[in-house]
This record gives sequence, C-alpha cells and structure tokens, in this order.
Amino acid sequence: MEKLPKIKILYEDNHLLIIEKPINIPVQKDQTNDIDLITLLKEYRKEHENKKGEAYLGLVHRLDRPVGGIMVFAKTSKAASRLSEQIRTNNFHKTYLAVVEGTLEENGTYEDYLIKNQKENKSYITSKDKGKFSKLEYHVLKTTNNLSLVRINLITGRSHQIRVQFSSRNHPLIGDSKYGNNKDNINIALFAESITFTHPTTKEKITFKLNIPNKYPFNIFN
Repeated sequence: MEKLPKIKILYEDNHLLIIEKPINIPVQKDQTNDIDLITLLKEYRKEHENKKGEAYLGLVHRLDRPVGGIMVFAKTSKAASRLSEQIRTNNFHKTYLAVVEGTLEENGTYEDYLIKNQKENKSYITSKDKGKFSKLEYHVLKTTNNLSLVRINLITGRSHQIRVQFSSRNHPLIGDSKYGNNKDNINIALFAESITFTHPTTKEKITFKLNIPNKYPFNIFN
C-alpha cells in the first residue's frame, strides 16, 4: 500500500507493535472513510507475516486524528487484555509535548471532572457528580514570544483532556480549532512523546520515547 511507508515502526515482537502515528490519519475508520491506521497496520502484518486471513490488532489507547506520536498496539488478545488492565489501573504512563499560549508556572497539576458531548465531539468541565475525574501534571520546558513548550504527564486519559484542561485556564494549545483560536490554520501542537508500561509477557518495564518534532511551532524552541 502506497501510504504504508509513512508509518514508522519503532519496535515489534510477537506480542507488540509500537509505531509513530503520523498526523491527520485517523486511528480507526471514521465518517470521512479516509485510510486509517488500524487498516494500514493490519495490512502490514499480513504482508510481513504472510498471514492468510485477517490479522489481529488490538487497540488499547487512542490519539486524536490531528495528533501524531507514539502508540502501542497488541498483536494478540492476551497482550491487549494485559495492556488494557495496566491502563485501567494507571500503570501505563504517557507523556506529551504541547505548545500553549501564554506563560505558566514552572510546574503544575490540573484536576477537573470532564463530560463528553458525543454529538459535538467535544468535552466540557462539569461537576463531580456528572463528570469523570481527569488529572494531568505539566512541566514548562521553555518559554518564548508568549508561548510555552510543556511536557505533560497524563494521569488519566479522557477524551480531549489535555486540550480542554489547558484551554479552560486560558492556555489553549496552538493550532487547536476546537478549544482555541487557530487563526494561522496550522496543525495542533500536541505530540505523544513517550510511553512506559510492563511488557505483557516478559513482565519487563519498558519505555519508548520520540524526539521533539522538527516543525512549527515546536522548532521555535530549538
């Protein structure tokens, strides 16, 4: 498939497939019917493993379509179940890089209760009795021209969590049309930098990390 070379394989064994997701490719089929990541990776497995039928690929976490970065997929149902359990028990750790408007305190923690409006495909901060607890920690790496580069440790993984939590504090992500003002019509400045988890069979704790993207607005902090 001609689009397959765009998918960078970071690590692979009999249980896991770890890749760098390109921006603007949906993880799953959506209403656009554009080519999606799962279809591409299933085709990759069929081709490289000479599989006759459909290849299994377990989706254990997601990235929004405009967001690029690191993802892990399970190649067996047992691996998918064990990774999902790590996510459920907060033993699967993810960090993100983002460029946000304004200047922030060097370190911070955001805690909110979020509710998702499925019709609008948008999350909102709400009361404890209506929403899901949502928490992240951040550290400011650099600041320039009233923009801040932050590393985010995502404690919970709610829909659009990073975007809505920063926007609600008047620090929207650059390029976020849904929760901010994307006046320059650029891609959202959010990147999945690293994942840390326990291998589902070897029980070894492993970390995979990508370098900061060499593109605007990330590259203004180089």
